[in-house]
Order: sequence, then structure tokens, then C-alpha cells
Amino acid sequence: MNSPPPRPRAALAGIPAYVAGRPPTGRDGVPTYKLSSNENPFPPPPEVVRAVEAAAASMNRYPDMGNVLLYESVAARLEVPVDALAASTGSVAVLYHLVQAFCEPGDEVVHAWRSFEAYPIAASVCGAVSVQVPLTADARHDLDAMAAAVTDRTRVVLVCTPNNPTGPAIGHEALRAFLQSVPPDVVVVVDEAYGEFVRGEDPLRALELRREHANVVVLRTFAKAYGLAGLRAGYLVAHPTVAAAVRACSLPFGVSAVAQAAAVAVLGCEGQLLERVEAIVAERERVAAALRGDGWDVPDAQGNFVWLPLGDDTARFAAAAEAAGMAVRPYAGDGVRVTVGEPPANDVFLETAREFITRDHGPD
Repeated sequence: MNSPPPRPRAALAGIPAYVAGRPPTGRDGVPTYKLSSNENPFPPPPEVVRAVEAAAASMNRYPDMGNVLLYESVAARLEVPVDALAASTGSVAVLYHLVQAFCEPGDEVVHAWRSFEAYPIAASVCGAVSVQVPLTADARHDLDAMAAAVTDRTRVVLVCTPNNPTGPAIGHEALRAFLQSVPPDVVVVVDEAYGEFVRGEDPLRALELRREHANVVVLRTFAKAYGLAGLRAGYLVAHPTVAAAVRACSLPFGVSAVAQAAAVAVLGCEGQLLERVEAIVAERERVAAALRGDGWDVPDAQGNFVWLPLGDDTARFAAAAEAAGMAVRPYAGDGVRVTVGEPPANDVFLETAREFITRDHGPD
């Protein structure tokens, strides 16, 4: 058969590929560390493992399509109505469903850049236009410029706080003022994938803003602070009408029974997990302070990672990290994001960064 294959939509040709953090290359005699995916370095608590094992015993059955126990547990924890929730296979999937629910081809999705690389993909898949607003010089969202970028074609605004990959978070009053400048028919997504790690001044109270504004959506995940990156479970909190629209776009049986059981279990031992978050935050502060002491220009780090604005030296630093046994996440021409891992991994990173900058390969 010589006929050409069916042709996909033209819009797909311009969609950038999502680049996942890769594992380090194994080398004899050299400890390796994966610091490229912002994973939680702590293993799951025993009670979570037991819940996963129990759920796995019924893998021949479909999961609860309604996520009933998961929704009840999240609703009780956050003191929100069950009908304000929508869950899927990680918060990125929830985001895709939301854009699908609210964007027609040609509509606009406004977001900062550089920010989470799935944002332009989510827009493009639906035929929407990704409107990218440059960050400020200190790697923060330029909220005034984002407000100015909103047009009559804008349907969704994405706010990543703390910003992935650069690290700074948005304060409560700053975001509250920003919302006053956004039309009420535009959905404003507050992506709090790393919200549990924030320790800055005037911390964001996103659920409070959601109660004040019907167009605000709070996006959260179990992957980072709760350590369930491998099971894929995330959710949003929104006005019930918005949440229902997102659920309508979700794939049937999207959140596996194992993921649902694990998510409920981690909420049951949240205190223990948040103690681990405190340990990660302490390591983050140690790492950021050491980097600045060595001369690195590190933006305010409020996630479980730090950002090195390396520019043209990005690939060279990534190669140096690889030689030292680490996988980091390079963003070509911009910089490198490095996850805060276990202390030995962080020590190797700090030594590599120190050697790099003292050899005149670092920032000007």
C-alpha cells in the first residue's frame, strides 16, 4: 500500500515535546543521584505501602470511577464541598482537562515564561494560543504584564506559585490585587504543585481567594510533598460548575485504585509527611545559602529545588553534573533546575557548583 497515512491536526506540528527529568547514567564506583524531576527523596511511610498493597490485590477490578473516598478525604481535609473537586492522573492531567473544557481553537491561555513546560503544550493540544509573558529580572511572575496580556480571547490564565523551574512564590496580597484586574469570565488557575514548601512572607492562601472569586481554580498534586510521584494523582478545587466541566472532560477510571488508596493513606499520615517537608525546606535553605556564598545568583527558592540562571553555560553545567554522578534538569539557553535531594546528593551538587564557578565557567 503506497497511500499516505491519515494526517493529524496541523496544530500538533507546533507542539513542543515535554522533556522529563532523566535518571543519571550509572558509572562504576561513582554514587549517582537523580536531581532532575523534583521528586521527594523520602520513601513512602509503611502505612501507605500497606494501603497500596491492599489495593493492588484487586487490580483485576476497575477503580472507583467517582473517586468517592478520595474526594471525601480531600473535602474533609480542606473543608470544601465534594462537588468542588476534580481529580485525574496528576495535576498536569487535571490542567489539560480544564483547558479542554474552557478553550475553543484560537482562544488564548496566558502564563508566565519560563514556567511549567506543560502549559504551552496543554494550550496547543486544544488548538488554543499560548501567550507567554516573560518573567521579571529576578525570575518572578510579572503580574502587571500578565494582566495587560489578557484580551477578549483569553479564556485561562495560569499562575505557577512557586514558579517551576525558577522558584519564587507569589504573595497573597499580590495575587489578590492581580485578580481584581482579570475579567470574572476568565479562569485563573493557581498551580500550587509546590505550595507546601513555601516559607516566604505573606504566604498565599489560595483557597481563601477561591472562595472570594468564582473564576479561581486551585490546582494541587500528591506527587511532591506527599511523595506519590509514581502513582499519578492530582486534583483541583473550583466553583462546582467549573469542577463539573473538568470532570466531564476527564477520562473514565483515570485515577487508579492504587493511586486513590495511596492518596487517602497519605492524608491520614499527613503530619509525618509534613515533617519531611520541613527537612527538605531546611536542606533547600542550606543549599541556596551555600550557592549564594559561592557567588551564584540564585532566585528566591520556595519549592523543593533551586535555579541556576546559567544562560549559554547551561549545557556545560549539566555535563559537569553528569560527570559528578548527578542528573539535573537543563533548560537550553536559560538555566538549570536542581532538585533538593538527600544531603549527600546536595553536597555533591554544591561541590560541583563551587568548582564550576571558580573555573570561570559560571555566570558573569
